[in-house]
Amino acid sequence: QVQLVESGGGLVQPGGSLRLSCVASGSIFTIYAMGWYRQAPGNQRELVATITVGGSTNYAESVKGRFTISRPNAKNTVSLQMNSLKSEDTAVYYCNTFPPREGAWGQGTQVTVSS
Repeated sequence: QVQLVESGGGLVQPGGSLRLSCVASGSIFTIYAMGWYRQAPGNQRELVATITVGGSTNYAESVKGRFTISRPNAKNTVSLQMNSLKSEDTAVYYCNTFPPREGAWGQGTQVTVSS
């Protein structure tokens, strides 16, 4: 069973930055494409960014140019650098494979953008 643990969330002012990290229980990042997802209160979970095993990335239009997904050298880590944060980025952020494995959702990490 894959276990994913997200961290790095917090409270930040509009225009600020945060870096989220996701650690997996195994080297799944070398096998599966990975994604960052988010869910705001009252909304469905949405896909934010993806990265393939080969390193190709893709982003939702709402975050393009502001967020960067990457896989640092560690085989079991994927990160999301978030710059120029907006209030509408407030949500719980999750990582999972892409497409997502239903049994692999972690607790997520809360990101709140507010002045």
